Amino acid sequence: MAQPVLALGCALVTGAGCVWYLPALADLRAGAADRPPSRRTAALACLTGWSTVAAVGLTLLVAASWWAPCAVTAAGGVAVTVLRVRAALRRAGERRETARLWAGLAPGDPLPSGAVPRGAVAALALALPVAVSAALLVPAASVVLAR
Repeated sequence: MAQPVLALGCALVTGAGCVWYLPALADLRAGAADRPPSRRTAALACLTGWSTVAAVGLTLLVAASWWAPCAVTAAGGVAVTVLRVRAALRRAGERRETARLWAGLAPGDPLPSGAVPRGAVAALALALPVAVSAALLVPAASVVLAR
């Protein structure tokens, strides 16, 4: 197959891949405060993969031999693999950290003093029956008055 036809195929596939690389770009632009490091690294791997496909398409148009597109493909593939493995390792570490933090919240432990204000509990105990009564009586009263 001719190189320009393959370059056109790479361009079409890259254009159709926007459903993957646009959310990945949004993850990177969101910042470190909004996204965990593993998700940002996975997004970088996704963008690297799609930019590799675009670069292969450009290389197919420019280069006369096959070794240049193959070299770009190999370099991009190695970069994507390294980034994706790094993201998976980070995600495993994040899961361990989350499990450790949740394990610290034992279900049998009492709440620390002052965790729930007594005034809020008293207000809720008084307001809840009033709210339930109003929710039941107002529609019933409107039906009776409508007759």
